[in-house]
Amino acid sequence: MPLKLSDTYDLSNYVIILTGATDGIGKEMARILSGFNAKRLILPARNIEKGNKVLEYIKSSNGHANNVEIWEMDLADLQSVKNFANKFINEVGELHMLLNNAGFMSSRAINKTKDNLESQFQVNHLAPFLLTLLLLDTMKKSVSAELPGKIAFTSSSVHFSGEIDFDNLNLEKGAYLNPFKSYGNTKLMNVITAKELGRMVQNENISTYSLHPGVIRTNVNNTSDTFGYLILSLLFTFTGESAEQGAVNVLYPVLSPENKETGKYYHEGIEKEPYKLANDQELAKKLWNISEQILRDHGMI
Repeated sequence: MPLKLSDTYDLSNYVIILTGATDGIGKEMARILSGFNAKRLILPARNIEKGNKVLEYIKSSNGHANNVEIWEMDLADLQSVKNFANKFINEVGELHMLLNNAGFMSSRAINKTKDNLESQFQVNHLAPFLLTLLLLDTMKKSVSAELPGKIAFTSSSVHFSGEIDFDNLNLEKGAYLNPFKSYGNTKLMNVITAKELGRMVQNENISTYSLHPGVIRTNVNNTSDTFGYLILSLLFTFTGESAEQGAVNVLYPVLSPENKETGKYYHEGIEKEPYKLANDQELAKKLWNISEQILRDHGMI
């Protein structure tokens, strides 16, 4: 039976950042969160015009968009992420919920960002990792036992096919031989990051989550220049759940007050054991340290 959200949630004390809100499940998450009367709901968008369309969508759906703001940020540009975080710290200064929802799947040959990093590695892992690092102290100062913090990463069940190859984190060696492989690697990084961060903040009134929303009819598969990806797109279109149900599947564990244990993985809203690599603490520490080092090398931290 599909999960349903209670209509009694009150987020009037919550300042929330939600990435990936211009399309798919993120768009539905923005609509739902605004309707729960979030104190401030900030939606970073690479394309401001698409962001404004989300505002119009929310207004037409529930008429509750006065608490929603569109801010510019491009996950494919690390300096843009840092600029967003600095602006947020200076102009808002409090944060209770960070939903790292944006995701990207590509079948193209190696596609580099302006930071000379493979696009999926940066957009799916390194940029949300940076955003989280930069905003973590602000969240720690904002939350309490009565108003706990929440940090979520929208992952995927494809993480079960992922691996962490420290000689190929930038996905430059055979990354696209399997259409799921590079995407699965970065989605595994999301699960590992959520678990490792959860261990680090377990005494800070902050819970962390990684979440598989289900097979959803969205354009996360943003390319399709191969036959395999055409088949994948058709599969998503005809067998996937609605974006609204995907949004519910992500928000249900995050908003449920009983889910206080940190670092857990949820499959369509239900707690599930993740891929065994996600439980390797030495692997997690190494991924964390190397990710920090890459960001340090780029002058971001």
